[in-house]
Amino acid sequence: MARVFVITGPSGVGKGTLIRRLRSALPELRLSVSATTRAPREGEEHGRDYWFLDEDAFARQVRDGEFVEHAEYAGRRYGTLRSELDRHLADGAPVVLEIEVQGAQQVRGTMPEAVQVFVAPPSFDALRERLERRGTDDPDVIRRRLDVSLGELRQQEQFDHLIVNDDLDAATARLVGIVRDEIGRPSS
Repeated sequence: MARVFVITGPSGVGKGTLIRRLRSALPELRLSVSATTRAPREGEEHGRDYWFLDEDAFARQVRDGEFVEHAEYAGRRYGTLRSELDRHLADGAPVVLEIEVQGAQQVRGTMPEAVQVFVAPPSFDALRERLERRGTDDPDVIRRRLDVSLGELRQQEQFDHLIVNDDLDAATARLVGIVRDEIGRPSS
């Protein structure tokens, strides 16, 4: 069975950047594109960055059991479509999921064989600065994201691996090492 890698952590911690670098180092990895009810940010494309769904479509797909996991985060809904994950697994390719902590916990229950990696900031202040610096959210959204991140950070010990993203090159090297080791390990 192909490996599934769950990469999670608070908003703004650098999950997306780390995953881009991971996939550059290990091009055989596939990325499962998540669905969301939030509006696209500048430069984001439907089907490439996210599957952008309205609330009704998202709710219908939840009701119909089309998600492997789904969660609400800072007023928006996010989830992994079963069809998206199954498409990659059918090819026998290792798959990366970039998901919220709530969703990672759901995956732990339904796919205990998935390798779970929590990415943490060096400090809460560093996380706040990153969210403000990226300039994609208004102050109220940033506040909500930071409120949620406090609870998420308390859960980091529940994950198989912890990476503190205080140095991007070092964090990338650690993530690449974890994934290479797990790909080489026999499935249980």
